[in-house]
Amino acid sequence: MFPVIRSFRNTCAFAGLLVASLALTAPAHAGSCPADQLRPDGSGEKMNTTPAKDVMDSVLASIDLANEPAAIKDRLLRLRRLEIQPGGVVPWHSHGNRPAIIYMIQGEIVEYSSTCAVPVVHHTGDVAVETHATAHWWKNLGQETAVLLSADLFPAAASDHHMM
Repeated sequence: MFPVIRSFRNTCAFAGLLVASLALTAPAHAGSCPADQLRPDGSGEKMNTTPAKDVMDSVLASIDLANEPAAIKDRLLRLRRLEIQPGGVVPWHSHGNRPAIIYMIQGEIVEYSSTCAVPVVHHTGDVAVETHATAHWWKNLGQETAVLLSADLFPAAASDHHMM
């Protein structure tokens, strides 16, 4: 084989491996705050007092974890489906006592978080991790209904089981 062709083939193979490796090292949570915009001290987006608007919140299931082998007292593992209409708002709330994981089923929604200096857009298929440091609100700026699943460790004694 001619050296030029072999060199070109090797270069293409290397480029393909490089692209594949970069794709595989993408962030685990698409739709997360850019590293240079993180504000762990809570100085990111400020509290917004806009009330809930055009949000349907359905509790799909819950498990009392005190009765499970994990034996976590006073906690429910809860799964909810939230549907946020265009222009809809999930109001400002904290996860200080209620960690959660969100999975976007449909649409897109913008998150305004105290731990990020810029809004974060979440798209279909994205996962958002909400730890004790998370205080935020969400708004659907798109043209279609945003649908997400929310799994959280909910305080069993809480009276409002649709608490954001």
